[in-house]
Amino acid sequence: MAALAAIIAIASYRYLLPGAPGRAPEIFANRFTHLGVLTVHASFAATALLVGPWQFVQRLRVARPRLHRRLGAFYVVCCLCAGAAGLVLAFGTTAGPVGSAGFGLLAVAWLFTTIKAWSLARARDFFRHRRWMLRSFALTLAAVTLRIYLPLAFALGLPYGQFYPAIAFLCWVPNLIVIELAIRLNGGRTTGAALAASLQIPG
Repeated sequence: MAALAAIIAIASYRYLLPGAPGRAPEIFANRFTHLGVLTVHASFAATALLVGPWQFVQRLRVARPRLHRRLGAFYVVCCLCAGAAGLVLAFGTTAGPVGSAGFGLLAVAWLFTTIKAWSLARARDFFRHRRWMLRSFALTLAAVTLRIYLPLAFALGLPYGQFYPAIAFLCWVPNLIVIELAIRLNGGRTTGAALAASLQIPG
């Protein structure tokens, strides 16, 4: 899981380079890209992908609780910045109203689950905090599942105008459903192995 997240994160950092080599034309066609919103979204979302998996390593949480808290706070800041920028981008997407709704709802859900997890940690309700952080990271992983669906859709020869609006929902709704089922089946246990197994990603 960490490896897949890192690969996507590193690839996403290309949007911070001059000319954004290998950029997707459809993304740059977003009417808010020129305002720098894409740069904010790509940089903070990529960093959240890199930081997030380490929060589920139980050994790290137990041995270095202060590091866990600091990384957690950094993850929350990254998600909030990326989520807010993502919400703005959703209104400027070229994927039409369905795609705009899909990405917009993803941004709202991402912001909500992250804020909820943070507030529960502040209240020292760590059991519920872990559950909401699982939901948050399942939504962070939408960046990974999106990039799994895209090449599959292109390989099947599906028209872009048809599959991209659907992917705006498919990249995150199944993630949220699967992690919700995993939370209930595992009784709230949040080890890295349980997270990887629930998302069907090799641990």
